[in-house]
Amino acid sequence: MEIELRLEPEREGILLTVHAPARTPEVEALLARLGSGDEKTLLGFQGGRVEMLEIAGILRFYGEEKEVRAQTGKGVFTVRRRLYELEERLARYEFARISHSEIVNLRQVAALDLRLTGTIQLTLKDGTACYVSRRYVKKIKEVLGL
Repeated sequence: MEIELRLEPEREGILLTVHAPARTPEVEALLARLGSGDEKTLLGFQGGRVEMLEIAGILRFYGEEKEVRAQTGKGVFTVRRRLYELEERLARYEFARISHSEIVNLRQVAALDLRLTGTIQLTLKDGTACYVSRRYVKKIKEVLGL
């Protein structure tokens, strides 16, 4: 990959152009990382309606029936993003992966139960219990400072 920077003092904003032979996974990942840095909402689909979901109000994302769901205080919505994309984009909002199929908003965690051997039970503010898989326990402990 080549990177070229052109400084144009007369330009008022930043223009970014990506030149690629095809729309590959690498290009998709790059575009996802470069996407809107001010993103504070996400589209959620429920039945026949679409709703703007505030990222701060989302409790968790999880995979179910080959779709990604977002659980909020208003209910469960389908989002049209993959978990790995959400994990990359939302890390700055304190979202962390706790298992292969689940990402949790750490600001929405009400309690931790460390008594279970080899795992951690997270209780979210709405009472939902989530379990950190053994594979992610070390990472979550580091993030939480345990």
